[in-house]
Amino acid sequence: MQEKTSISLVRHGQVHNPRNIFYGRLPRFRLSREGVRQARAAGQALEGHQISALFSSPLLRARQTAGEIISFFPGLELQLSRLLLEIHSPWDGKPSAVVDRRRGDIYTGSDSRFEQPRDVALRVRRFFDRVLKTHRGGKVAAVTHGDVVAFAVLWASRAEVSARRKAGLVEYGVTDGYPATGSITTFLYNSDSVDDPPQVRYIRP
Repeated sequence: MQEKTSISLVRHGQVHNPRNIFYGRLPRFRLSREGVRQARAAGQALEGHQISALFSSPLLRARQTAGEIISFFPGLELQLSRLLLEIHSPWDGKPSAVVDRRRGDIYTGSDSRFEQPRDVALRVRRFFDRVLKTHRGGKVAAVTHGDVVAFAVLWASRAEVSARRKAGLVEYGVTDGYPATGSITTFLYNSDSVDDPPQVRYIRP
């Protein structure tokens, strides 16, 4: 019987954002104190899982989260992947209140330069496919961003991948409705095919 491949997507910890803006891909947004605590809690939750590889989005908040996690895995080397990046949208730097009024829909009305939910899901699919080919039967963790995790859950669950569905993930096992900062969403594959539906498990340490 083939051993399962485990891919755990960790949403980065809470961000220090005193100006309350939608920071998106803007540089230099670091973790808050609570974010550091959340990152450490994620590392503790993963500690007993024999993680064989750790990946991260290149953005600072993700790298800092990964830095806390990797402290629980001496000898493990952090690998950066642009497939795990935050969404490319036209809303970077806008007040968070404006995005909140759109219920987090940073996609509708965006032109072709920017990503749509399906584009994000395809990025995740490519990342999962690489992991399944290079870490067969292993346990991999990857630090990324909220919408990346949300669309991965919808795609893996064969649900509609759309902005309107991303905050209603309870039926797919995300008990917070949307991936919380510091949460871990694990995709368990029984085969080497990225298109075989994985089991999805969610925890908030």
